[in-house]
Amino acid sequence: MGDYADLPGVRTWYETEGTGIPLVLLHGGFCTNETWGELRSDLAVTHRVLLPERRAHGHTPDVEGPLTYQDMADDTVAFLETVVGEPAHLVGWSDGGVVALIVAAARPDLVRKAVVIGANFRPGPECFVEPAMLDAMTPDGDDLAFFREMYEAVAPDGAGHWPVVAAKMIDMWRTQPTLTTGDLARIEAPVLTMVGDDDLMTLEHTAALYRAIPGAQLVVVPGASHLVPLEKPALVGRLILDHLAQDAVETMMPVLRAPAPPSR
Repeated sequence: MGDYADLPGVRTWYETEGTGIPLVLLHGGFCTNETWGELRSDLAVTHRVLLPERRAHGHTPDVEGPLTYQDMADDTVAFLETVVGEPAHLVGWSDGGVVALIVAAARPDLVRKAVVIGANFRPGPECFVEPAMLDAMTPDGDDLAFFREMYEAVAPDGAGHWPVVAAKMIDMWRTQPTLTTGDLARIEAPVLTMVGDDDLMTLEHTAALYRAIPGAQLVVVPGASHLVPLEKPALVGRLILDHLAQDAVETMMPVLRAPAPPSR
């Protein structure tokens, strides 16, 4: 089920499941591939699903220096080029969604379509519903207990490295990502933006993300939080597959997607 790929940035653990057009699942911050739950198997019915665990996550070791979304995006590009070997669909959740956005903007040749779930393009203090949560987070606090246990169970750097990784993640969320609407406007792949109606990100921020990406689609899942792939996997899977199978968006009364008037 799993193996290591010797990428330029970090020796990266990944898993594969299914056959067909490649679909890369990019997990959230502090998470491992286990957090995809039954969704990964549902997607593997029709696609070759590949699941890399990013640096300092799961079975993949940490790397000296701070964590950055750009480094993780560079790792993902290397994974697409050397392991996947062809353009793939990207499905990114939370931090994985941020990575997917950066990759899609920088390397359109590697991305067929993208789905970003609970993603942000600005730092936490600018987009979190409760920015103060960053001040309350500590490596040994109750808020991170679930993630700490998950990390300690498989981390190649050992359980004692957890406080280092936790501090790096929290620092990253305070100051990153720093994408602009101009950066998002460069994305060529069709993008579905998904969010729970009670997400960590404000709906206003998600709407700004959706509007900045040319031709993007938006879905707000009712009765759902930032953990919507675990809360409603059947619905999320259906929305993902519908987006990946869709050739073009055709509606009866387009406004944002209305054709531009002919120039005089």
